[in-house]
Amino acid sequence: MKKRALVSVSDKSGVVEFCKRLEANGYEIISTGGTFKLLKQNAISAIEIDEVTKFPECFEGRVKTLNPYIHGGILHRRDKQSHLDQAKELGVEAIDLVCVNLYPFKATIEKTDDFEEIIENIDIGGPAMVRSAAKNFDSVIIVTDVADYDMVLDALENDKNTIEFRRDLMIKAYEHT
Repeated sequence: MKKRALVSVSDKSGVVEFCKRLEANGYEIISTGGTFKLLKQNAISAIEIDEVTKFPECFEGRVKTLNPYIHGGILHRRDKQSHLDQAKELGVEAIDLVCVNLYPFKATIEKTDDFEEIIENIDIGGPAMVRSAAKNFDSVIIVTDVADYDMVLDALENDKNTIEFRRDLMIKAYEHT
């Protein structure tokens, strides 16, 4: 069964190498905007988010990931047959890893008094994906910190992807949001 990772980051440090290793570990990468472009420029076979959502990014980027194919893929429980059956019926494919770090909102308010710019830098989809993945940590790895990339790859490559490991990342994710 293929594994899928959704990668959409504001801080792009190390994301190319992280995704190359995810690909080497059998992950299909779904991505958005600038992250998608960066991955494609570096020969990573990423899939653009609208191929999954079956809906174009709209409202000047305000709506990209707020979609049942994304949140259903993250949130459906893999231990409940009714969830698995409904996912299949609806054509929702599992998303097994979510790598999201949020827009640097604090930095935006420190650098400008432009109220419209401040409002446009409020991230809605990012926190929603982080919280969805954290809620379903039994089945989904949530990565919100570039400093955790190597630890996550080590867990995937060396059979350390335990419930305790994912719980620790879940706690960090809730602290991030």
